[in-house]
Amino acid sequence: MADRLVHELLVSGEESGRPVEEKGRREAAFRRLEMLGYRVGQGLVERFSRDRPRFTDTLDVIKFLCKDMWTLVFRKQIDNLKTNHRGVYVLTDNGFRPFARMSMASPSNTATRAQPFLWFPCGVIRGALASMSINATVQAEILDLPAAIFHIKTIAPKA
Repeated sequence: MADRLVHELLVSGEESGRPVEEKGRREAAFRRLEMLGYRVGQGLVERFSRDRPRFTDTLDVIKFLCKDMWTLVFRKQIDNLKTNHRGVYVLTDNGFRPFARMSMASPSNTATRAQPFLWFPCGVIRGALASMSINATVQAEILDLPAAIFHIKTIAPKA
């Protein structure tokens, strides 16, 4: 899905006649994937958290994300949640579903080829947190397929 969207965006950029470099088009496609995920995350939280009591702190929000929302999106919970209690959270999914049937001929380009599949889930996480009034940055990394690691860094509101 991610590769197809990137390809469609690249082709549409070529048809417009604007000379845009390859890297810029890929970044635009990845940004669009993340923004789609952002909207999905916002919608899911608005729909599935309305019957719950208000969350008291950020850790409760992250736990909701790991247990309930991740189950809605990927049909399983996050395998591991780590925090330093200073606004940094690390979510580990050892069997990330979009990577479940993915294999590569050479392990050297595995992370590069699988990276586009992480933009949408990063957007889902960021959108869900934004919908619950938490401003954060989300980054993902791949160490070994099918595992995915998401780093969430909350940004304190300016006083």
